[in-house]
Amino acid sequence: MFDRRAVLAALLSLTALPAPAAEDGPKERSKVEPVTLPFAVKAMRGPGSDVALSVATSGLLPVARAPASADPKATAGTAVPPVVVVWGEGGGAVLSLDGDRLRTTLVGAEAIEGFAAAETPRGAVPGSRRALDGPLSAYLTGPTRALGGAPGQGAVLTLRERQPLGVTAEPKAVPVTTQTLAPGDDRVFAGRTPRITRLDGRPAVVAVTAQGAAGSTLALAAKGKDGTWTLAAQTPPQAGKGNEAAPLALAAIADFAGTGQPQVAAIRAPDGEGVLQLWRFADGAFSLAGEGPGYAGPAAGEEADLAAPVPRGGNPPDLALPVAARSALAVVSLKGGSPAERARIPLPAPAAHGVAVLEAGGTAKTILVGLADGRLVAVPAP
Repeated sequence: MFDRRAVLAALLSLTALPAPAAEDGPKERSKVEPVTLPFAVKAMRGPGSDVALSVATSGLLPVARAPASADPKATAGTAVPPVVVVWGEGGGAVLSLDGDRLRTTLVGAEAIEGFAAAETPRGAVPGSRRALDGPLSAYLTGPTRALGGAPGQGAVLTLRERQPLGVTAEPKAVPVTTQTLAPGDDRVFAGRTPRITRLDGRPAVVAVTAQGAAGSTLALAAKGKDGTWTLAAQTPPQAGKGNEAAPLALAAIADFAGTGQPQVAAIRAPDGEGVLQLWRFADGAFSLAGEGPGYAGPAAGEEADLAAPVPRGGNPPDLALPVAARSALAVVSLKGGSPAERARIPLPAPAAHGVAVLEAGGTAKTILVGLADGRLVAVPAP
């Protein structure tokens, strides 16, 4: 079995680099700043991802160690610092904040790829990624070529939860419960990574189901008071554009409206002429709060996370994502339901490998974008 700590210890080569200054030029220069890396970026994972959490909690990366807290109520979960991980054929890097400055720590590519290998649990659909939040993980199993055979489809959503282990004098394996959910008749789970959230204090998972040419839906798996998981609700099917349209893409889950409950931002017919939608869940059903055209999401089979919430220090977060054709980054408010752009920043190349946000104290500081030409750029959060 893969030993992540052993590989990291053997291959980590740490070099902390400050974020580079922009090239000499006029004062009114672009907000986009290149991040100097000795390799071309091929993959990117943001805060909260399996890879980022593994790196941040490995204990072997000095930049990822959170300072000790004097607060007796502080927990290990609150001490995990946000990091962004990028890698390519020539190396890898971990990006974090040092105050308001961006800090880059170079690491061995093989070490990062080792962490990335763990994103696909045993038995999961090949090439898929699990969602991870504390003791809960969610991923697709049962690869299937039904209903068009799009990349990454699964017949089952698998939910695994680590259970508390009482104090014992002898070492014991941590108990784990596993439940599986089927999407329903004439449906499969689309090749989209599930997302974990909380509703009314209990964990919930949002996944995407597909019905072939008939379209795709958002599906909510909720955990009842008795501990049983069920598919509690699905949105109406939405057909994409064209015969090979991509299924709905999950952009992000957050309390974008400031109601105290999370909402789901999704993109219909992603990649090109996507429509950004905001879905609310209440009284056991989804409802469409608003939508707006002109945004891009991942194509079918594309693993990049091309959107991320932008925390705003106690106010409802914004959403950062590429516009159509991925030529610019938009920062969008969804407080009123329909998208309202707060900023649009042109990019020097199309967004391709990911969009991620680094925050401090609940306020976004830097938005990172992996570009199609292998560059990584940083944009100050507006």
